[in-house]
Amino acid sequence: MSFWTFDTIVRVMGGQWIAKPGTPREPHGAAIDSRAVRAGQVFFALGGERTDGHRYAANAAASGASLVVIEDPARVPPGDLERIAVTAGIVRVRSCPDALLTLGAAVRRAMPGTRVVSIGGSNGKTTTTRLVAAALGKTLRGTHSPKSFNNALGVPLTLLNARPGDDFVICEVGTNAPGEIDSLARVVTPDIAVITSLGREHLEGLKDLAGVANEECAVLPHVATGGTAIVGIDAPELEAAARAIAARRPDLTLVTFGVHPSAELRVTDVACGLDGIRVTVNRRDTFRVPLLGRHNALNVAAAVGVATRFGLDAVTIAAGLERVVGPEMRLQRQDAGGVLVINDAYNANPESMRAAISTFADILGAEASAPGAFRGRRVAVLGDMLELGPAEADLHAEVGEAAARTGVFDEIHFVGPRSAHGAEAAERVFGGLAGTSPAARACRVVRWADSSPASCAGIAGELRPGDAVLLKGSRGMGLEGVVAALSRPLSVETASDVSRGSHAGNTLPRS
Repeated sequence: MSFWTFDTIVRVMGGQWIAKPGTPREPHGAAIDSRAVRAGQVFFALGGERTDGHRYAANAAASGASLVVIEDPARVPPGDLERIAVTAGIVRVRSCPDALLTLGAAVRRAMPGTRVVSIGGSNGKTTTTRLVAAALGKTLRGTHSPKSFNNALGVPLTLLNARPGDDFVICEVGTNAPGEIDSLARVVTPDIAVITSLGREHLEGLKDLAGVANEECAVLPHVATGGTAIVGIDAPELEAAARAIAARRPDLTLVTFGVHPSAELRVTDVACGLDGIRVTVNRRDTFRVPLLGRHNALNVAAAVGVATRFGLDAVTIAAGLERVVGPEMRLQRQDAGGVLVINDAYNANPESMRAAISTFADILGAEASAPGAFRGRRVAVLGDMLELGPAEADLHAEVGEAAARTGVFDEIHFVGPRSAHGAEAAERVFGGLAGTSPAARACRVVRWADSSPASCAGIAGELRPGDAVLLKGSRGMGLEGVVAALSRPLSVETASDVSRGSHAGNTLPRS
């Protein structure tokens, strides 16, 4: 019997019919955005800080929703319930988010023949999801998280939108606080669980690296019987936490990857360029991947591990990885107003900041005299890292020092109040290098109080065609505003804001 019947859906959610559909459409899939509803999907009218899905329930029905799930009929605009009932059913539940999660867990249990893969870790989840989908997708059919759908809304949406007969479903699983991975893992119950990396993320709640490792490994007790965990072991805290759980689960196969000599899938060589990377695993198999960043070699190794568990050989895996399309704003190469932008502004923690800086240095840091070297200015725009707790000053200083010590940048712009600590650290580094090298070049350190549209326009106004710029900061900083501003001239009003001191610059020697 198919899971996707009206009676089954309503029963699983514990809902009450308000109206059965007058002209029923066969239900399948789920949506929470009325603008993105596809025919047959179940629409969940979620409440939010800025809007309420109940106001758009009629739009969802008009777009083809088969069922509209609401919490309170009084929140639906007058007359819309009647309009919805012409083509879609209406069901009332206590909580739309809870009903969505419950339905996701139920459809997961009704997936015979479909293997579910979870992707977790501090960094690289979305990129690894794309890599695994590409590696498997050459010969198998499946569904994966379309974006960073890694929370209590995104995970069930991914499961609910899997297609009948899919060979695989890939769910990205993330966390902001202790216990989130555990609750999501109970829903996903993965056949294969990947943990990409360990980094200093969400330290306000997770406290330290051991806390992060324990949270990320909370998926492992929920791996399906006889399943596999594929875990990066370059971080000793992550390896220890994973091995401790695996020791209590003799049915769980633990596969390790990394650069560490003991890794079963060991990255033994990486070549980087503006066209992507070439990764050699176990000195045997080489994979060309059109993504930027040496650190992505580890994500490639994880994807190879998953595809191997699906029975694919290295040739097939390589053919799939060659066609991967990376996610937006994750080391995304863009051209904006003649400026080469490496846009990594989706999110940030200290490890991902250092990885982005290292990537930029790898591909654009050649000496000017080298054949084929990049000839323009090299600029970094580094924004605040959020949710780091009491250690945030030291961690921003660490990033500022790392950026300065690369010796690559002509300008470093530090954006936001927390990043002022990075600017101070960079200035200390450059001050210590002053006069120590006859080859030292000037590096300008610039501070911006915030990432407002005026500040983004001001930063864009500092750039010129032929420059290369790295954008990196937490999602809340919105540094992609610099890209948007690069195609616009600096307005008179914004220019006057800058001249009044919205930023300050210092020219200091660069090694």
